[in-house]
Amino acid sequence: MQRLRLKADGRIVELRDGREIPLAPAMVPDAPSAEGDAVPGVRDLRRRAQLTQIEFAARLGVPVDTIRNWEQGKRLPRGPARALLMVIAHAPETAFAALDGRRA
Repeated sequence: MQRLRLKADGRIVELRDGREIPLAPAMVPDAPSAEGDAVPGVRDLRRRAQLTQIEFAARLGVPVDTIRNWEQGKRLPRGPARALLMVIAHAPETAFAALDGRRA
């Protein structure tokens, strides 16, 4: 079982033999965040999960308008939403299992 840790700065690391190994998420280079680094492509993540916008919004616990705004580039995910999308980019089954309240 892969063990991941979300760092305070939004990085995700894998815990292996007591060490933290940085993971490089699949990122969209043309969607910089306020901090200057890229965030996962929301549309791509949603499509890989084979979910509609409504289903994806329900799984994440956000309004569907938020998903639409992210996908259309009107807004960028920030804070906890950005971190959650990064986790979904790395380990979607684990992330969705945690969101659904079940074990991966």
